[in-house]
Amino acid sequence: MPGRVWEALRAKNKVKWGTRHILVDLAAQSLVLLEGNRVRKQYRVSTARNGPGERQESGCTPRGLHRIRIRIGAGCPEGMMFVGRRPTGEIYDPELAEQYPERDWVLTRILWLTGLESGRNRGGYMDTLRRYIYIHGCPDTEPMGVPCSHGCIRMRNRDLIELFDLVPTGTLVEIR
Repeated sequence: MPGRVWEALRAKNKVKWGTRHILVDLAAQSLVLLEGNRVRKQYRVSTARNGPGERQESGCTPRGLHRIRIRIGAGCPEGMMFVGRRPTGEIYDPELAEQYPERDWVLTRILWLTGLESGRNRGGYMDTLRRYIYIHGCPDTEPMGVPCSHGCIRMRNRDLIELFDLVPTGTLVEIR
């Protein structure tokens, strides 16, 4: 159940109760799609290896209230590689993984987040949008339920396609 701070931010951002919203639980490594108080979908995710944090270049996952600012990749095939938020035309496969073993793969879809809390995740060196924090797909060989990302929220590609089709731009995302 959301706390008082979340309720105040929700009210400030004119979000009606019952609207779909996302809760990312860093401790549980889960993403829950809620409709009001009702759980609609739940997924295992992988957040930042460096833990929670808002500072630029920290490699941490930012906390607080966010909104999906931009949805990228509608209609792209599963496994489509993105570089600089643009599809490359290549589909991820083990050969590419061998060529680029250190790459943080962004695959299938991108839900780009923007922070809604000035001084916490919006503005200055703590701006989620300028940090390029996404919910995105990753190789199916990457573990879920374990913090391994460089700051983003990673999901299985099929789970992300399902979520992408359920949430419009503007959907609230609370990360705690």
